[in-house]
Amino acid sequence: MKKFVVLYVATRSAQELMAESTPEAAQEGMKAWTQWADKAGDGIVDVGTPLGAGKEVTASATSDSATNVGGYSVLQADDMDGALALLDGHPHLMLPGASVQVYEALDIPGM
Repeated sequence: MKKFVVLYVATRSAQELMAESTPEAAQEGMKAWTQWADKAGDGIVDVGTPLGAGKEVTASATSDSATNVGGYSVLQADDMDGALALLDGHPHLMLPGASVQVYEALDIPGM
């Protein structure tokens, strides 16, 4: 099985969305995530977590991250098509302007 890193991108930060969510809406959101996780089953290595504001580090400076990555998961599947199939009906995609980025985690030779 190959591993895939899934990044959840949205037009608003996870912190903003969670702060503005009512307890009822938060419960419904968690229900949708639980249903997705149950459906994905053993394809989930790490269901992940929402992420706070990020920093971008270069050789010369550190600045606020310009990307809108709001969370991550780690999945496993035979190939990219299998990983993408696990994301069918994913609740993150219900957010306006949201997207999901999927990257295969490559093996590092000798490690």
